[in-house]
Amino acid sequence: MLNKGITMADLPVHTIVFEILTRVPAKDVGRSKSVCKQWYALLSTQDFVRMHCSRSLVSSNQRVLLIDDLTCSVHPIIFQSNDYGPSSIVTFPFHHHNNDVSILSHLNGLLCVCLNHTYELLLWNPTTTAFKHLSTPDSHGFYINNLDAIGLYVDSDDDYKVLHITCRSGVLGVYVYSREVDSWRNIPFITRQEYLSPHFNWSAGTFCGGTLYFTVCECWVGGTNVVICFDVNSEQFKEISFPPVPSTGMVQGVLVNVKNELHMFASTGMFEMTIDLWTLQGDYWIKVLSCPPIPPISLSLWCDITHYVTNGNWFVMTKLGKLFTIEMDVKPFECFYPVTWFRGFKGAVFVETIVSPSI
Repeated sequence: MLNKGITMADLPVHTIVFEILTRVPAKDVGRSKSVCKQWYALLSTQDFVRMHCSRSLVSSNQRVLLIDDLTCSVHPIIFQSNDYGPSSIVTFPFHHHNNDVSILSHLNGLLCVCLNHTYELLLWNPTTTAFKHLSTPDSHGFYINNLDAIGLYVDSDDDYKVLHITCRSGVLGVYVYSREVDSWRNIPFITRQEYLSPHFNWSAGTFCGGTLYFTVCECWVGGTNVVICFDVNSEQFKEISFPPVPSTGMVQGVLVNVKNELHMFASTGMFEMTIDLWTLQGDYWIKVLSCPPIPPISLSLWCDITHYVTNGNWFVMTKLGKLFTIEMDVKPFECFYPVTWFRGFKGAVFVETIVSPSI
């Protein structure tokens, strides 16, 4: 941002190039690096990457990545029609087995993915195609579905990190991977150990305001439901309550960061689901709105919230792909919720950036 009275002609060329190129699409930044050595050096600095990332986090730069058994494709989002634009095919830059790749978490254009045939974790930027293996010979960086939880975050030193919570044969492990030092280390988990039992289902971590949040729900009617918070700078865990939803049916909480405020879509019920939207203020949940009951959905199908779009429609999708649309007369959010399942595809919503999975 230029100060009042200062024109572009008053600025050095270096600053002008910086200001212009931090506003261009991520793929154009990659092409701009080949212009000259000076541009390559400038566009590779952490200051440039940080500023470009902050200016890229807008809805127009969001893309949908979809994976099926045969292809991996990326689609732009057309907000006006609630649909995806023409796709481009993406080739995985890493070895995989029949596209058996799961998206576990995402942040600022980076995806944390698991190769399901080997259980290995990777960081991958699908825009630049750069990736980094996180698994090590001493057994760190291997993910087992339904036993582990993953969260991707950035700390106050601008170091991208992965929190990996594991439970192997009743033995708890909590590990943090640092992009800066390219290694894993163990940290203590100071909360109730029973949350790591198979009776509890952990969500992926949602990063918001310097904290990773996980929903932890017991897998039966009337079970315990809590939110576990991980302060990414102090590396301390704490527990806060779940929104006060009825416990007469199954409970599912889906977290989403909307403009750096944490929200939860809480669904409850048995054969007819009700869904409320809550926002976290301090350590307490405030109800934002309630939606009318969704037409009866059998428990064998269950449901996931896929996205909440700019025209106010809220889409809820069953595991088998049946789509329900709920129209809401409220001011909508300009964002899509990054789910990991779309109409029989695996995938995620991500923002195109130049953030690298390695230093």
